[in-house]
Amino acid sequence: LSDIAAMGGEPMAAFLSLALPAKLPQKWVDQFLKGLLKLAKRFNVQLAGGDTAESPQSVLSDIVVVGSVPKDKAILRSGAQPRDRIYVTGQLGGSAAALALLRSGTRRLDPKSFPRHFFPEPRIEVGRVLREKRIAMSMIDLSDGLSTDISHLCEESGCGAEIWQEAVPRARIDKRSEVDLDLALHGGEDYELLFTAPANTRVPATIVGVQITEIGEITRSRRLILRKVSGANVKFKPKGWEHFRR
Repeated sequence: LSDIAAMGGEPMAAFLSLALPAKLPQKWVDQFLKGLLKLAKRFNVQLAGGDTAESPQSVLSDIVVVGSVPKDKAILRSGAQPRDRIYVTGQLGGSAAALALLRSGTRRLDPKSFPRHFFPEPRIEVGRVLREKRIAMSMIDLSDGLSTDISHLCEESGCGAEIWQEAVPRARIDKRSEVDLDLALHGGEDYELLFTAPANTRVPATIVGVQITEIGEITRSRRLILRKVSGANVKFKPKGWEHFRR
């Protein structure tokens, strides 16, 4: 769903394949499907088919979602231009912070305090508005981390980027503290949207109630730069999730 949101599309149907151990309780299967169908109903997605099979040990699942977008209106990763401004929705690092706390075992987490980790939601409506109002020239979802995903967008667009450290919106761990900067820059699974728009575009501060923050600028150079609070520029290396990395 998040990939479809990042193109300004509308989800239509899903195909689910499951491989389940023979001794898996039926209650687990029922709860799994209940959660999946609840989200599907919210975004008007039909469970159109799939497959089931027996697994010798672990639960294996795979889902394919198809969507639609008006002809020639899809927002691609390849549309960024030098001097475009870079924006993100929501706040970053919340999911990675929750995962770090879970792994540490230092505290019991209330799922409601970390909704982007326990209850991630695609920004379907935001993506639709960005397409319909012709605000976004390029877009990608932040599933692999800001540093990695901006590198993907710049590679497709043949450009570089300067990210302003102090502008990056960080999720809050509680009322008093924000997540570590590294989690906001490199942690993934937030499923927010990153998009670019020309410098003279009026980008609203919120879209359908979701915060929009300007965090940088597209550059002609193919380098990725992080402008620190001190004003110094450092190389912004992709340190998020990279598939097939060894």
